[in-house]
Amino acid sequence: MAQHLHLHARLTLATLLTLLPVAGAHAQEVAPEKPVTAPRETLTGDWGGLRTRLKQAGVTVRADYVGEAFAAVDGGQRQGSAYTQQLRASLDFDMDRIVGLSGGIVHVTINDRRGVGLSSDIVGNRLPIQEAAGGNYTRLSELSYEQNIDNGRLNLRLGYFAMGNDLGGMILGCNFVNAAFCAHPLSESGNSGWYNYPNARWGAAVRYRIRPDLALRTGVYQVNPRLNDPDNAFRPFAGGTTGVLLPLELEYDPGIAPGSHVLPGHYKIGAYYDTSRAARRGEQGMLRGRYGVYALADQMILREGTGNRGLSIFAQFTANPEASAQITHWYAAGLVKTGTFAGRDADSISIGIVHAQVNPRLRRAEADAQDIPGGYAALPVGETAIEMSYGIQLRRWLSIRPDVQYILDPGAFSYRRTNDALALGGQVKMQF
Repeated sequence: MAQHLHLHARLTLATLLTLLPVAGAHAQEVAPEKPVTAPRETLTGDWGGLRTRLKQAGVTVRADYVGEAFAAVDGGQRQGSAYTQQLRASLDFDMDRIVGLSGGIVHVTINDRRGVGLSSDIVGNRLPIQEAAGGNYTRLSELSYEQNIDNGRLNLRLGYFAMGNDLGGMILGCNFVNAAFCAHPLSESGNSGWYNYPNARWGAAVRYRIRPDLALRTGVYQVNPRLNDPDNAFRPFAGGTTGVLLPLELEYDPGIAPGSHVLPGHYKIGAYYDTSRAARRGEQGMLRGRYGVYALADQMILREGTGNRGLSIFAQFTANPEASAQITHWYAAGLVKTGTFAGRDADSISIGIVHAQVNPRLRRAEADAQDIPGGYAALPVGETAIEMSYGIQLRRWLSIRPDVQYILDPGAFSYRRTNDALALGGQVKMQF
């Protein structure tokens, strides 16, 4: 009997051993490893796969929100608070996928702005504390066709769009909230028919990459101030054209070439000429043609690791003639630190200063008209904004930016002495 039991135990053990691989395979089948889910890029996700299917069919849907709430806590015309917001919705049609036209894209964008401007309605200064303030209505911001040729070496755009989408801007500046930093010097649009988003005009743009890190941009753009009127928000063919604007810009982008070990940067020099007739500044009479020159630069000077963590510096300069300009000189500089604390690689700390100089002819004319003691020298030379902010990237689709701004001589462009202003607030950005 004992021998029989021993044999039975041996047979049972052998049977179990033969079953182990099968059992292991079965366990692996019923308990597979969970796939890694990519971080959500937008608040609303993939819409059950519809968004991806649309993109595969050639239609990319984009939408975003910007909200900015600020309080003027000291100085300026008065104290108070203001909130402004922007909603944007866009469709991009990939003509290669839709009709087989390689490199072609159709862009359509609608913009809506609402709210109260802290600068315009409370502080009374020229450099907008809220980047999204102004033009509080719904409008057509783009209806254009873009064509890439020779793998993007030559880029053409034709239609109704903002020329500032392609020229005279500095993306690094949108680590700030004040519109003087994000994303164009206001002297460009304040002194001529130059226009930035969300304002659009008819135009034709050309970009040619001489080499991967060197690009030349030019074009021809309509000048029509009436297209900024709310009544013409969806009337791109409204009359009122006064001339055309002709820009030329050269951009050098070190570090952009594949395999480059150079720290990244962007250097732009440009000039533009507006053929429109305009009133002379501070004098009687009219003039034909307005123009300006600019130089913009940003450069990473310290990189941490191989990602985007690092410290960058930037500077801006523009110059315009006294005969036609409100702002004759523009100076800006600052620092942006991307990657702050451990695990906060996408957060940023930014500090910057910008100064806009009032045309001395305008100051002199105003001083004479008001018979100000001491003459035009008694009026502020210009307005200066100092800003510091901390950008927190909570999700890929969500960021918040606590912000503090100090405005020196906020009454400079109103030709009066006004106490320096302090504004506290923040910005929220969401991708839908």
